[in-house]
Amino acid sequence: MMKNQKFTIILWLMLLLVSQVNVAQQDVFPYELKKQEVERLADSLHVRLLLDVSAVSLASDRSIIYTPVLSAGDSMHVMPSIVLNGKRRHILYQRLDRQEVEEFAYRRTNGQQQAIDYQISLPFAQWMEMAEVSLITDDCGCGWESLTKQRKPLFSVRLVQPEEPLVPQLVYVMPEAEVVKDRSLEGRAYLDFPVDEIEIYPQYRNNPLELAKIHQTIESVRTDPFATIHTIRIKGFASPEGSYAHNAYLAENRAKALLAYVSRLHALKDVSWQVDFEPEDWEGFERMVAASKLSDKQELLAIIRNTRITDPDHKEKLIKQLNGGRSYPALLEEILPALRHSDYVVGYTICHFSVEDARELVFTNPRVLSLNEMFLAAQTFEAGSDRFNEIFETAVRLYPDDPVSNLNAAVTALRQERLDLAETYLAKSLVCPERQLAASVVCMMQGRWQEAAAQLKMLLQEPSVSKAAQENLRQVQQKLDRMSNSHDE
Repeated sequence: MMKNQKFTIILWLMLLLVSQVNVAQQDVFPYELKKQEVERLADSLHVRLLLDVSAVSLASDRSIIYTPVLSAGDSMHVMPSIVLNGKRRHILYQRLDRQEVEEFAYRRTNGQQQAIDYQISLPFAQWMEMAEVSLITDDCGCGWESLTKQRKPLFSVRLVQPEEPLVPQLVYVMPEAEVVKDRSLEGRAYLDFPVDEIEIYPQYRNNPLELAKIHQTIESVRTDPFATIHTIRIKGFASPEGSYAHNAYLAENRAKALLAYVSRLHALKDVSWQVDFEPEDWEGFERMVAASKLSDKQELLAIIRNTRITDPDHKEKLIKQLNGGRSYPALLEEILPALRHSDYVVGYTICHFSVEDARELVFTNPRVLSLNEMFLAAQTFEAGSDRFNEIFETAVRLYPDDPVSNLNAAVTALRQERLDLAETYLAKSLVCPERQLAASVVCMMQGRWQEAAAQLKMLLQEPSVSKAAQENLRQVQQKLDRMSNSHDE
């Protein structure tokens, strides 16, 4: 057995020497690349070459070796070779033990059509995205080092995939359920009274219109089938005109008269009727003067805001004397009448609703729903749908100062890529991990990748947002890697 193996090896070497002598007398063996495919599959690179060798005429005792090479710059990957044998050479090849050599061997029958379907999968490396496939043809046994300089380019590989669209993950916050849905409607009436009188005259001057406003407010709640009135409160104000003591008398008793009138007009059971008063509305006075175009506005404000003057009557005296008394008539005409008013509040409760009822009411009568009920109704629609988004936009419109409604509206705006609106809502939103997640998404959408990555890493340990933060960080890191690779090139 050993003698036979030695004979086979000697015969192989003799044939190789003969082929090297003969090859110098022949042309380079032809081939034609009929098809090429390069595809990245997960962590592998799949290469397919359809090599037509029909024009090759190969002596029976000869071989030709085609070796595909993938390269880019200083990086190179040598793929398994294709060994094309003549008849006798192929018989000898099959007798040899070459199982440890990664190559594909074929017999060539001269004069016949023949195509080699070469397919191989390689471990993927980043440099392969922009590479070149070439072919080294060895028909002389010249050695690898010399042949590598004679690579024939076949085609270029351009595997740079379209950039993955940014799809940030966001998290809504469920508002807390209200044990009691307590609500209120507020208004302001400017009733006219004869000088120093406290009795209500329903038909006096603008009183019919002002009393109608109060009536309509109460009726709007009383006739609501979902509402129950529990409190009606009226607070009377007088203007800083005349003595403080007298204004206290007018403010208190005019408020009581109005409350009595309204209670007679609306026979409501189990309602708490409450009255309050403020002798002089200095806050309103300051606000109206500040918003006015009075020529001496700053001098007036200096007196009104002077905390060292604690006596209201003394303040009024200084205002009357300002500019020799020339400022006061404008105040009597433009500002002081508006400071005599009655503010009213109708307090009531709203019943609770099932998710099915809330789903209907959110589009027809959303004011009767709590934020929690609106949130649960939204969950019955596809996330991101027009109806889904509309609910959160309605919620922030009805509850403009609520931190949770602002946060959820910001999330909705970000999902719609309405960045400016989202930032407005975020400024008023609840401080929580969900808000931090939304803020990091703002960074992502603005291309502030490093800042976004830093924020997201801090959120990975927050249970409510960790999954979303992890996915967003993956997208951000992919963007940073792509930018880094582009810079390296």
